[in-house]
Amino acid sequence: MTGAGTARAEVVLARLQLLVTRKLDGLLQGDYAGLLPGPGSEAGESREYRPGDDVRRMDWPVTARTTMPHVRRTVADRELETWMAIDLSASLDFGTARYLKSDLVLAAATAMAHLTVRGGNRIGAVVGTGSGLTVRSERAPFWKRRRKTVEQPPEQAPVVRLPARPGRKEAQGLLRAIARTEIRPGRADLGELIDMLNRPPRRRGVAVVVSDFLAPVESWSRPVRKLGVRHDVLAIEVVDPRELELPDVGVLTLADPETGSLHEVHTGDASLRARYAEAAGQQRGEIARALRAAGAAHLRLRTDTDWLLDMVRFVAAQRHARTRGTTR
Repeated sequence: MTGAGTARAEVVLARLQLLVTRKLDGLLQGDYAGLLPGPGSEAGESREYRPGDDVRRMDWPVTARTTMPHVRRTVADRELETWMAIDLSASLDFGTARYLKSDLVLAAATAMAHLTVRGGNRIGAVVGTGSGLTVRSERAPFWKRRRKTVEQPPEQAPVVRLPARPGRKEAQGLLRAIARTEIRPGRADLGELIDMLNRPPRRRGVAVVVSDFLAPVESWSRPVRKLGVRHDVLAIEVVDPRELELPDVGVLTLADPETGSLHEVHTGDASLRARYAEAAGQQRGEIARALRAAGAAHLRLRTDTDWLLDMVRFVAAQRHARTRGTTR
């Protein structure tokens, strides 16, 4: 990253940390001190089963004695380890509203670090971006076909692992490394990025995946399910309104940030806009279903809304669901 880019990253990160400290501390007190409060791994008391409880926590001896289904409550460990999979593909370097999607990725990572680093908890991350390999279609005279050029990928690895360490100073260093990550052309392998959270095997903790999840669902759904077997998973989906519907602004020339290909779209066609919105709705529905099937908590952040307020509402809904016996 250039010197100007590094300076901008430092300024943005400083503002984010100030915003999170001032507002999140005031809104999330006491039981709200965790964005995704995990149930822990130490055995606690038993209680009667309620619809929505995890059947893996059934207390069979008590169930047999009382002839009523019971589940074993668990006590959270004093030290929690949180790992984040941060997707910084080229598609995240986009935004048509108040923020870029990459800004929301950094905001989500900052909030997670602020909420989980207390009490000696550790937080780490794996950060993935494009490989730098793109196929660009160059404009040519009408009597010639468009020719494609391939750029060679840089030597830098597309995935960086930042070890989990305790302390606010270490968390700030982790966030600084994420903020300085240069978003490169190409698509990151989201499935491989998520699978890195399973290697090496760790004790039960919290796993957070921050992405726009625009990669094919089948490429990342299985790693998320595998991650959810051992850890509490939070999926933070970053969305821009133009990915859900198109405005009527005439002819647009759109560039795919991950492949470099160009497409001309006539947005004045009402039927085209309707088909686009329908396809976008189906895509987001598939993403939500895959995350729900994996048992992951799902938080959607939009570039045209107050991300901090959305995060607080999510925490409140999660706590309400848990107190009523429903985990998701």
